[in-house]
Amino acid sequence: MAYTPSQKILERYADVMVNFALGMGKGIKKGDVVRLSASESAKPLYIAIHNAIVDAGGHVLGHYAPDEEKGDMRRNESTSRYFYQHASDEQIRFFPAKYLKGVVDQMDHSLYILADRDMHLMDGIDAKKIMARGVAMKPFMDWRHEKEWKGKLSWSIAMYGTPAMAKEAGLSEKEYWNQIIKACFLDYEDPIKRWKEVYTEIEKFKGRLNKLTPSIDRLHAVGADMDLWVRPGEKRNWLAGRGVNMPSFEIFTSPDWRGTEGWIRFNQPLYRYGSKITGIEIEFKNGKVVKSKAKTNEKLLKEMIATKGADKMGEYSLTDKRHSRITKFMAETLYDENMGGPYGNTHLALGMSYRDTYRGDVSKLTTKEAEKLGFNDSSVHTDIISTTDRTVTAHLKNGQEVVIYRKGQFVL
Repeated sequence: MAYTPSQKILERYADVMVNFALGMGKGIKKGDVVRLSASESAKPLYIAIHNAIVDAGGHVLGHYAPDEEKGDMRRNESTSRYFYQHASDEQIRFFPAKYLKGVVDQMDHSLYILADRDMHLMDGIDAKKIMARGVAMKPFMDWRHEKEWKGKLSWSIAMYGTPAMAKEAGLSEKEYWNQIIKACFLDYEDPIKRWKEVYTEIEKFKGRLNKLTPSIDRLHAVGADMDLWVRPGEKRNWLAGRGVNMPSFEIFTSPDWRGTEGWIRFNQPLYRYGSKITGIEIEFKNGKVVKSKAKTNEKLLKEMIATKGADKMGEYSLTDKRHSRITKFMAETLYDENMGGPYGNTHLALGMSYRDTYRGDVSKLTTKEAEKLGFNDSSVHTDIISTTDRTVTAHLKNGQEVVIYRKGQFVL
């Protein structure tokens, strides 16, 4: 029997997601439409969230799918894996525009529950097909972003731990769930109150960063595993909190991709496209990835980087160890990119920028203006994580240097 958290924990989790995470920390309003997506492994949390939406006066657009696993040589228990093995090029490129445009128009919020039955579902699948499908589906992502930038859509992601996820992380199911419970403050009588307290603290550092950023020419991240230069760029803000992703402790921006130089090794594996990529090393020159390698699944990494726009940085992020209660490797980006531990974490995303880091009205920012400012666009947005020690120094336009991050915490 798989471990199932108590009803009290599930109800607290649902309360956090519906009445805090969605709506950018404000929760949903009566009459709001929420698209709730999950697989059957997440059934206990799916039910709890569904019912919490109803209790809040909302409407549910259910998107509930069967679990998927690779199976053995005699069977395939996955629609996704079967699709990539047998679909024609025409089927891979198919985009149900009318249906998905209707979904975007109808929903006010989108909530996705991560729950993997098989952490290696896509091992051995042609990476080119996976990337081609991502390109075909990009308009769905673009429509959601456009609605979000107008302030008419919010989204969040939660995670439901499964036996496969716990095994991949080298933890028992109970240990794995203990990390989820602590990370989301579900061991507090009033988790939402605690989230608001933590976000108040994170906002202080975000505010200090945003005050300094117009004066910054470049950031220099140095450690045993990196020597990397990042240019925040003009008209940039740092973002944090807001309920987008649960948990989320990071403070991040989407820099001017043209100002990225140097190299970085990532000590955390990347779980992406149903596969595991380990030992990733990347080198940038003139803003583009010029060298990349990995100890495992290097071909998948290179195919991803070869996708249009995926050879440029779309996000740079730092997490302060004082805010996060995540101390274990979780084999899932949502948690690993928010790890606390001894040195917090740094992660960067290859591919799409978050245009809402624009210091201005993002709904009025045209694509041409975004390109001019160095915002990157791609069907890919892949976060890669390092939890090793690093020092990040801001080199100001007036020649001064200010250390902003050291030993896993902000020092502004």
